[in-house]
Amino acid sequence: MSDQLFSFGGDDDVPRREQDAGVEMPSAVAPPLPARMRPRDLSELVGQEHVLADGSSLRVAIENGRPFSMILHGPPGTGKTTLARIVATSANAIFEELSAVQAGKAEVTQVIARARERRRGGRATVLFLDEIHRFNKAQQDALLPAVEDGLVTLIGATTENPYFSVNSALLSRSQVLELRALTSEHVETLLRRAIERGELGDVIVDDDAIEFLAQRSGGDARSALGALELAAETAGPEGTVALSGAESALQRKAVRYDRQGDQHYDLISSWIKATRASDVDASLYYLAVMLEGGEDPRFIVRRMVILASEDVGNADPRALMVATATASAIELIGLPEGAHALAQCAVYLATAPKSNASYKALGAARAHVRKHGAAAPPPYLRSGPLAEEGYDYPHDSPGHVNAQEVMPPGLEGTRFYFPDGNEQGFADRLAAIRKARGRGE
Repeated sequence: MSDQLFSFGGDDDVPRREQDAGVEMPSAVAPPLPARMRPRDLSELVGQEHVLADGSSLRVAIENGRPFSMILHGPPGTGKTTLARIVATSANAIFEELSAVQAGKAEVTQVIARARERRRGGRATVLFLDEIHRFNKAQQDALLPAVEDGLVTLIGATTENPYFSVNSALLSRSQVLELRALTSEHVETLLRRAIERGELGDVIVDDDAIEFLAQRSGGDARSALGALELAAETAGPEGTVALSGAESALQRKAVRYDRQGDQHYDLISSWIKATRASDVDASLYYLAVMLEGGEDPRFIVRRMVILASEDVGNADPRALMVATATASAIELIGLPEGAHALAQCAVYLATAPKSNASYKALGAARAHVRKHGAAAPPPYLRSGPLAEEGYDYPHDSPGHVNAQEVMPPGLEGTRFYFPDGNEQGFADRLAAIRKARGRGE
């Protein structure tokens, strides 16, 4: 599907009918709201600050009217088509748009032929190829000569990882730019802009309806604007779009969720306790409530990492690996796709064996230090000028274990860590170590 998040609103975007022999033809049907709200230049663009910062290659290219070939990678509704159009406009270039779903090598050849004719007249061509990942290798290869010679500036758009779906020859001639899902604040800005411009006529839109559409659109401004227009049409010329109308238009129910208030902490607390209780269904339920309420996925995954160590611990050391991998996935892909990683992690953590022995051991050790202070380590363990001879290097002993005392004087035999039943492997290993060190059971 073409990424029609915004429209320039110029003549090329509005369908027109010619008047023939003095007969008045029907007036053109106005384009949909997402098309009418497409920014015309960078001043109207919302989001994607990370690729459009001052001095960035893309901003400089747009400001100087010197475009380069690029692959725009990101979820739907993030402005891939918009950026491509802005790039073309800045360079006073002709904008050619193809969808890889429908176009093939023949259509690409025709675009290249037209571009060659334009270049003779001193006019540049920007080719926007939506869903470029759907082109096979032969189709992508057909673009190479034109891109390499600068006959066309290629802007490919894809929701897939381009390093897996676009061939290396084309990638080497393009810059890959990752676009991120818009935040709810970004989407709300666009919704309110449409209302303030009078795009909905005299329809009144309640604030809670705007907030709902912004939060529940998943960062897809096209979806939010389309739902707003549908809700306004349903309400009538002088009606009111209430929360129920926004719910109906977006086909989702509103979730009352205050990300800054008590619910924010109540829900994450409930998720932690349900997961600790090994109730996978309750864990998924509270995760779903948070996601549907627009909770920041980074807040959720931080709690997952904490729980992996605090409540699963060494009963399953892989839990921490799963949680940290999930945190990386969230940073890499965000929402909505990142929800799959959050679900996988929640299921793993809820069904993993539980142990808080490490957490309790550290708590006991810290309590001891707070009560008794920090005792000096044995001289042979120290570094620098305080070091003394006498350190017995464990790797020189059988099993890489020796009997040398490493606790501070007076704390010999003190124990903090007591593995529980879900850490039997650690318990067996610890018993063998203590026996080898002459510490008994």
